[in-house]
Amino acid sequence: MATEYGQGYGLDSGSGFPGSTERRHRLPAALRAPVEGRTWRELGYVLLSLPISVLLFTYAVTMVSLGAGLLVTFLGIPVLAGALAGCRGIGALERVRARALLDLDVAEPEPLRMKRQGAMAWMGAVLKSGTSWRALLYSVLHLPWAVFSFVVTVNVWALGWGLLTYPLWFWVFPAYAGQDGVQLYGDETHRIYLDNPFEITVTALVGLLFTIATPWIVRALTMVDRLLVHGLLGPSRLASRVVELESDRGVVVDTAAADLRRIERDLHDGAQARLVALAMDLGLAKEKLQEDPEAAQRMVDEAHGEVKTALQELRDLARGIHPAVLTDRGLDAALSSVASRCTVPVQVEVDLAQRPAPAIEGIAYFTVSELLQNVSKHSRATWAGVEVWRTENRLMLQVVDNGVGGAEVAPGSGLAGLAERLDAVDGILVVDSPAGGPTRVTAELPWRGEHVR
Repeated sequence: MATEYGQGYGLDSGSGFPGSTERRHRLPAALRAPVEGRTWRELGYVLLSLPISVLLFTYAVTMVSLGAGLLVTFLGIPVLAGALAGCRGIGALERVRARALLDLDVAEPEPLRMKRQGAMAWMGAVLKSGTSWRALLYSVLHLPWAVFSFVVTVNVWALGWGLLTYPLWFWVFPAYAGQDGVQLYGDETHRIYLDNPFEITVTALVGLLFTIATPWIVRALTMVDRLLVHGLLGPSRLASRVVELESDRGVVVDTAAADLRRIERDLHDGAQARLVALAMDLGLAKEKLQEDPEAAQRMVDEAHGEVKTALQELRDLARGIHPAVLTDRGLDAALSSVASRCTVPVQVEVDLAQRPAPAIEGIAYFTVSELLQNVSKHSRATWAGVEVWRTENRLMLQVVDNGVGGAEVAPGSGLAGLAERLDAVDGILVVDSPAGGPTRVTAELPWRGEHVR
């Protein structure tokens, strides 16, 4: 593996060194929230939602009702398909609005799948698409929520800022309204006005509390909008899973192709080259057998050494494909064999009552093998440990060393490639390697059933 331990040594992104991108604020979040850009963007989203949702609801209900009413004729199908296509376009605009004002990046839903070209095929694809109907559902459901969030937001926001600034405009009441201030209570015989300095100050403090609380109320309201956009306007779980599986299949295919190229290269440059040289040496020895028996004997001895070397290379190559000890004796013996070839002492602990499926067992073996190669090449460690155990339906692997640390899953690195291989089988790779060590790499693999004999 090409992963370099020690990269970024001493450069902790949150350490506050010069050049750190972390922003430090003097005011706590509660006090700066009312004037933050995020608050105003979310407020703008809520205020825009009411008129937009009215248009969406009107369009959706009108067009779908028209299409449904015309289904008794052929015109109902194209009208209904056009209505759903319009809802899909509305969904695209709403994703853009959510991205701009809520910082919510929702992936594009699955495109229309048409088996053939033509208007009929397009209408059928639109009508059968779950994305179209989810967009229609969003257009209908968004109106009542937009009305509620608009009313709550406007009232709370206006109340907070109105009370907070009351000391600046309370003079309007005695000057123009003929009363001492805002009337807090009144009946036929008694009235209470907020007119003295103490009451004005308390009013402003209450307004400050409302002003501080308003951003968090708006944030809670927009969380529902986020859920609606993500759940109804994004890709479905099934579509996301299909995309993930297609990506994983590509990784598996690329990995298998790379392994085949590696095996071919090792055979061509190693054992095959030695066997060719061996055949030539034996041919020369055969020619010299009558003329110079001693030289022929020396050449045969050299050929014998080449045979041993070629056999050893073939054994190493076979071990790299799938070691026999793994098939015969399981992970405990196979990992102990790998640990014995590591340049540092390795303690291996395997706690498995049963053996996993052969494919998962092989991936676990090669994962630990590559991690121990990292320890040998880059860690400068004096000790390493390997633990393997099962937790419910997951096979857990952990490799620890006391080296210099600094390992990271950087793009193009060996650990990144290993993480992609694990992800292809729904596995996870977690690297904890602070500068100065120690390094702890944890891998999770699905438990895919017992090894069948």
